[in-house]
Amino acid sequence: MTLPGQVTLLACRRRLTYLSPGARVVTFSHAVAAVFPSWPPLNNAILVDPADWTPAAAVSGLTRLYAAAGVGAWALWLPSSVTDLDVPDGVTDVGELRRDTTTIVMRASLSRRRRTRGAVRPTSIAAATRAAGAEPIPAADVPGPDRVPGLSAWVLGYDGMAVAGAWSFLPGSDCGIYTVGTLPRWRRRGCAGALTDHVLDDAQRWARTATVQATRMGLPLFLSLGFAPVGRYEEWVWS
Repeated sequence: MTLPGQVTLLACRRRLTYLSPGARVVTFSHAVAAVFPSWPPLNNAILVDPADWTPAAAVSGLTRLYAAAGVGAWALWLPSSVTDLDVPDGVTDVGELRRDTTTIVMRASLSRRRRTRGAVRPTSIAAATRAAGAEPIPAADVPGPDRVPGLSAWVLGYDGMAVAGAWSFLPGSDCGIYTVGTLPRWRRRGCAGALTDHVLDDAQRWARTATVQATRMGLPLFLSLGFAPVGRYEEWVWS
């Protein structure tokens, strides 16, 4: 099974290896694994052949791969056509892994003009990720873009600080949007919506669709922006 946006996601992981020492993407018979020794959240693998696999074999190969890279925590994502966070998927055992987060895969057609926001500025993926969930960045300290083809990142300013972040990858007609977030103190002020609208406006100059993974908290935002559920990933973690 290949969910909408999955090809974009895997291509994005390969492009992100340009920014992280020792990073690589490895293809197995049943999974594609991103190995990022210096970037823990990206250490995950996607099952690419759910119809014909055994948990023990897949987990064994991934465990050896991540251990050899010095990675102690990683996740295996199982794609599913289910579009509701609360519907059971029937999977109860994935070797030594334990069930963790479930995210909804969502897709939108880019057919309408959106508003760009003057408070949004381009930056590096590291800065956008920081502003999305770690800590605010003084506007004067926001760095410039990474200049890696296909990758773009932005932060949204509020009260002289960068308080929300997001980044995207646009390899072709589909734009993948990642790590959309607002720091807790500045939530419920429309920051994430304004920032995502800016990302979508930038993407629709070339792309026809956009895809994103939503948590339960982010689901209402993306629904309001015209995204519709098309599947989900069940995340199982090794630690």
